[in-house]
Amino acid sequence: MTGLIRSAKSLLLLEFLAGMWLTLKYFFRPKATLNYPYEKGPLSPRFRGEHALRRYPNGEERCIACKLCEAICPAQAITIEAEPREDGSRRTTRYDIDMTKCIYCGFCQEACPVDAIVEGPNFEFATETREELMYNKEKLLENGARWEREIAQNIAADAPYR
Repeated sequence: MTGLIRSAKSLLLLEFLAGMWLTLKYFFRPKATLNYPYEKGPLSPRFRGEHALRRYPNGEERCIACKLCEAICPAQAITIEAEPREDGSRRTTRYDIDMTKCIYCGFCQEACPVDAIVEGPNFEFATETREELMYNKEKLLENGARWEREIAQNIAADAPYR
């Protein structure tokens, strides 16, 4: 009996018709494909991309040189040097991240008491040489200035869950 059913299915091309029906069903639906360089998909507020150092609205650096991010980094990718300023507060003189070592775990961002170091929304930072992935303080502050609006929105969106 099963041989007869199998012969009837192959003679009537039922599998072929089922495939064509599926094709027609999806043909008229909206496309799920994005034209990547020109269209970008949504990112979670918790997305961990390229690192950035933030500033306060008055332009002062947020980093207070507590070195918690350096201590908690499992890959030991962060190097910080600090010295006191004239007013007695400490600020960093050197803040380096070796992005080739970084595992994007987000511990540095979680450990920072003033939200100075964050992992921003940028995931398009491919380079041609390894030296370009050695981020210094200037590069990190530049990233912070470039992505500040998106970073602030992500921190605000994630605030109820922190």
